[in-house]
Parts: sequence; C-alpha cells; structure tokens
Amino acid sequence: MIVIRLNEQQFEYDIHSLVKAFYPAEEVKVFEKETRDFSSAEGMPEGQVIFEEEKITFILETKKEKNKEAETLREDNDKIVEFVYLEKGEERASVKCKLKHLLYSVLCTYTKRELPWGNLTGIRPTKIAYGLLEEGKNHEEAVVYLQEVYDCSEEKALLSIDIAERERQILSKLHYEDGYSLYLGIPFCPTTCLYCSFTSYPIGLWKKRVGEYLDAMEKEIDFVSELYKDKILDTVYIGGGTPTTLEPEELRRLLSYVREKFDFSTVCEFTVEAGRADSITREKLLVLKEMGVTRISVNPQTMKEETLKIIGRRHTVEEVKEAFALAREVGFTNINMDLILGLPGETMEDVTNTMEEIKMLNPDSLTVHSLAIKRASKMNQWIEENGIETLRNTEKTMEIADKAARAINMKPYYLYRQKNMAGNLENVGYATEGNYGIYNILIMEEKQTIVAIGAGTISKRVYPDGRIERCDNVKDVEQYMDRIQEMIERKRKLYEE
Repeated sequence: MIVIRLNEQQFEYDIHSLVKAFYPAEEVKVFEKETRDFSSAEGMPEGQVIFEEEKITFILETKKEKNKEAETLREDNDKIVEFVYLEKGEERASVKCKLKHLLYSVLCTYTKRELPWGNLTGIRPTKIAYGLLEEGKNHEEAVVYLQEVYDCSEEKALLSIDIAERERQILSKLHYEDGYSLYLGIPFCPTTCLYCSFTSYPIGLWKKRVGEYLDAMEKEIDFVSELYKDKILDTVYIGGGTPTTLEPEELRRLLSYVREKFDFSTVCEFTVEAGRADSITREKLLVLKEMGVTRISVNPQTMKEETLKIIGRRHTVEEVKEAFALAREVGFTNINMDLILGLPGETMEDVTNTMEEIKMLNPDSLTVHSLAIKRASKMNQWIEENGIETLRNTEKTMEIADKAARAINMKPYYLYRQKNMAGNLENVGYATEGNYGIYNILIMEEKQTIVAIGAGTISKRVYPDGRIERCDNVKDVEQYMDRIQEMIERKRKLYEE
C-alpha cells in the first residue's frame, strides 16, 4: 500500500489517480494527515502534500526497510522535496493544475519514468484539445499548451489535436441548442464478461420477463417523445448489455415503437450494438435492417480463442467471422468492431494476429480499448488469483493497432481514457470516411443533451452556457420496472426546468 497524507482535504481524487497511474498494481490511500494511522508498505513511497496560502509542498520518500544483510533499518532513504508557489487568490482550477504538475514532476524523478498522458487524470483529453481550438489556438500552439500544462508527450498531444479537429468537422452540422440524442439501454447479455462493469444481467435469468422490461421502457419513451416533440433528434443509439440478446420479435417491438414515437426524418445515425457473435442471427439482423438501423457493432474484443474463453465469451473466432459476414450479406455498410488490448496473457504477437484478422474482415470502424480494471468487474478477483503482471498493454501494442487501422483507410475520430487503464494509455475510435460514430463523439465531448432510457442509463442535459446536469435510472432491472414512474419524474425534473 502507498499512503499520501494531506494537511487538509483538497484534490484527493486527482492525487489518487496520478499516484495510481505510476503504481497501477498497488493500493493507494489518500487522506487528511490526522484522520488515519496508516503507513506505506515496506519499499513503497510515502507522500505528504502540504497546502499553504503561498505554496504547495510535496514530500516523497521510501518507507524504511530492513537491510537484508545487517538486519538493521536503513537510514539513507530516498527523499524528494519539491514545492510550487501560488499567487494570492488563485482560482481553484489553477491551483489544481499546479498541484498535478508538481506531483507529476516529483513522481517522474522518483520512478525515473514518464507517462504518455503526463499528469492528465480526466477521461476526456480531446475535450481540452477541442476547447483550445475553439479558443482560436492553432495546432502548434495547442500542442505546446498540452505539453507545458499537462506534461503530455508530443505524440499524445498531436493525437488529441488531430482528433479534436476531426470532431469539430463531424459535429458542425448537428443541432446543439435545439437538438438532442437518444440512448436506449438493454441490460442483458449471454454471459457477463470478466472485464465488464456495465449494467448487465444474464439473459437466461430474465428471458420470460423481457416483455415487462419493454413495457417499462415504452412508458419512458412516451414521456420523452412528448417532452421533446419540438426538439430535433440527431442520433439514436441502442446499447447495453447486448441488445441482440432480445428475440427478433422483441427487437421489432422496441424499434418500431421508437420509430413510431420519434421523428426520424432528422436522424443522421441510428446505431444498435449487435455486440457478441453468440447473440447474432440472420433474423435479428434482418429486423435491424428493416427498422432502418444504419450502424451496428460486431465486437470480438480479441481474435485469440484461448483469451475468449478466459474472459467468458461463449463464442469462437470463427463465429465472429461468420457473424460479420452475415451482417455484410444482409446489407450493412457501416459495421464497427471493438477490441481490447491488455487482456489476460496476451502478447504483442497476439495483438498482431488479431489485427491481421481484422484487416481481412475490413470493418468500417474500429474501437481499440486499452483494458481498464473496473472495481465492479470480475477482473479484480482474477488479478488476485493470477497476478496483474499478465495484463500487458504498451505504446507498442497501441501502435500495432493504429498502423493496422490506418492500413485499411481508417482515421482516429474519438478518444477517451478511463481510470486504471493498462499502460496508462487510451481508447481510440477509428473509422473510414463517412462512417464515424457520431454518438460516440457526443458522449465524450458533452456538446449536446442526451436523453437515456432503460435500467442503469444516465441522462445528460447540456445548457447553452456549457453547464451540464445529469439524472440516472436505477441499475437493478426489477427496481427499474417497479419504480418506472420515479424514473420519469427524475427526467421531468431535469428537462422541464
């Protein structure tokens, strides 16, 4: 365990995230100095952050450990003391920026390594880059800013600016103030994957009650369609879970109801995550096509058979290929595939093989995820039993994926990061021209209101001044169905003000 003590409660989240980025395998505790009597484990650093009116000081030293030969305590511990000056009355955002730069500098010196994203701990680097371009900065100025303020590598700064510029072009035709996007969540899957923390329940346990779930969704749909009847609907996204766990007639019921209640004449993208190969059939794909779905996902995560078994996906690589071919045969011309780098035991050779398989399939877009270890996933138990060292992702493996995507004429168009990502890297979406996932950009850049329907979904209202407010639906399916009127009232409160 690594302990960081503060003399007052400030910026605990950012401090924790940054230290954790340097020490992903260690438990990190951040708390006010007098509240807990914990110490770092032997050999692990222990830190102290001292906030004063005129400066912030960061002290980092290794906890004393026994000398194996002399059986005495070392007294020559590594110790670094650095500080940064504050201006009188400096705003909180500026103070946080200086603090993170200070912590990053000390941790780099202490560990003798740097992070690709520097001191950035948020999940939306391109949102910063987007803002810099909106302010009128050119590419060179924006890159320098990301390097100097956030300690980003030149490579990541350039990637952020490149994607932000592409996002601006893609979103330029959308309706920010008088429009919105719609998300519908289907919280069922064939099985729950090892790494998953989304709202997801095995469809086998709920198969007889899917109709009840759709009943509840339809009540939400009725409310939203009436409330937003004068607004312009830009994109519709049905995710999960795995929407194609529904039977063909259940999919037709949901999609036809949505099309009946909302004006689709302005919709520029209608996405359904077909997701797992073991949930895809010709009949389901035909329903999606009939209902006007323009974009689907067929998500293998890896093309290594052994890994698929480890992560709990009950389909084979061959079934992924068959599902993809079936989607092409039915007529889908915008198919996305999701991959995860850093899965248990996978090597650079495995990633190279996966990318070669993907290139042969030639999808229209590709989302490359760097494995994020979520607290709510089964992955934590797996790590306890097998060790975190088998989860490897590096800039080299990300480069392998990047080169493969560009080899089939794809460009990066959206990017986001998550806590506890393997290699402290990122998730990148690639696509061929005209096949960019618009909803994916919207959810990251937070430029437009998104109304979300279904268990475990989160609605987001974006105000003209940039302020954002949210409301969520309960995750438990039973609770969602029983409390559907409460879910509707939450939306009424958020959207009618």
